[in-house]
Amino acid sequence: MSNGKIVQIIGAVVDVQFEGDLPPILNALETENNGKRLVLEVAQHLGENTVRT
Repeated sequence: MSNGKIVQIIGAVVDVQFEGDLPPILNALETENNGKRLVLEVAQHLGENTVRT
C-alpha cells in the first residue's frame, strides 16, 4: 500500500499525488476528513505522479 497527498479539490473531484507507482484506475483510495472515512475511486492518471478521483 502506498500513501499519497491530496493536492487539489474542485467540488467532488480530488487530485492525489504519489511519489512511487500510481494506483490503477478504478482502485479505491481511503482518507479521513473530520473523523469521517472517505473512499475515493481513481478515475484518471494525470501525468507521471498524480491521479484524479
